[in-house]
Amino acid sequence: MKDPVQKTIGYRLTHTARLQKALSARLLATLGLFPGQEAVLKLLCEQDGRTMGDLAGALRVRPPTASKTIARLTTQGLVERRTTDGDGRLVRVFLSEAGRERGASIDSVWEQLEGEMVAGLDSKEKKRLRKLLRKVEKNLAHRLGADGGIDDEPDIGEDDDDA
Repeated sequence: MKDPVQKTIGYRLTHTARLQKALSARLLATLGLFPGQEAVLKLLCEQDGRTMGDLAGALRVRPPTASKTIARLTTQGLVERRTTDGDGRLVRVFLSEAGRERGASIDSVWEQLEGEMVAGLDSKEKKRLRKLLRKVEKNLAHRLGADGGIDDEPDIGEDDDDA
């Protein structure tokens, strides 16, 4: 007999998230990246030369966590830290050429991951799943008294069938 907990939505979400993270890690490894590093590279592709504080805020992590990730990416030769404006305390992070190339490859990994996650779902099912997950996110964020990183994507008028 199955454990009743396994029938809960919370269990399903947690288990699905773990599997998604594992597959994401496997796909990112083909680029020589670890989970979390791709987000930094994408942020820098959007706006190079961000400060450590800006990166930490955008990633929603504490500054020491961002600093560790930047240190690893620096060791890999994908980013470099530079002091700017004559202030040795203000450090900005820039992509190296290798980092820019790696960053450009991330979208294809994300597209592959998305495709594998929703394989077998039609466009209506995908749209409904997104909408339901957004509602769950909002419920949790409200309970925590935060926005929880939820984007302001509307719940109504979603007529995009390409997702």
